[in-house]
Amino acid sequence: MNWFNKLIDTYPVFLKGMLLTFELTVVAIMIGIVIGLFFAFLKISKINILVWLSDAYIFLVRGTPLIVQIFVFYYGLTSLNMSQFMAVVLGLAFHNGAYIAEIFRGSIQSIDHGQMEAGRSLGMSVSLTYRRIILPQALRRAMPPLGNQFIIALKDSSLAAFIGMYELFNVATTFGSNTFDYLTYLLIVAVYYLVLVFLISLLARYVENRLAISD
Repeated sequence: MNWFNKLIDTYPVFLKGMLLTFELTVVAIMIGIVIGLFFAFLKISKINILVWLSDAYIFLVRGTPLIVQIFVFYYGLTSLNMSQFMAVVLGLAFHNGAYIAEIFRGSIQSIDHGQMEAGRSLGMSVSLTYRRIILPQALRRAMPPLGNQFIIALKDSSLAAFIGMYELFNVATTFGSNTFDYLTYLLIVAVYYLVLVFLISLLARYVENRLAISD
């Protein structure tokens, strides 16, 4: 009951932290999708230097910890007068973009090559064939892993606490340090993360079902 009372008493502060966490995640994923799509096309191109550039980016992201990437963006961009929020967003987008690139690459390459040939035989350019035939189908196939990546990015956003952003995890540790009751507030913040993950899962499932109907 004491745990529940603290959950109720602290919800205004946790709600603000939850909204910031969600905002960080959404903006980062939107930018990450653009980055991922760009590097996915580099990866499937027939120009070796572009393929190597994509491979180097993906290797860099996979080979270094996310916390290091966030700190690099934070100290690098805030020195250029960029806001703390955008520095964290770009760090998360840079990280997630590599994984999204692989999601899009796999989805695009899973489409039968005959569909590209069919589009070209109808007089479409390569770019138009991608826009009207290949990418719509690839997006449908990419939705389940993109939903999973959204959830991963949400949980990864907790690392923003280490540069002082007052998101969910930072709210919990601040309450814990003030009351010396870390366990209670960590359990409370777990509830908020579970709620967010549940809502994102519902949204992803809804989008998947809508795309399946349109198919």
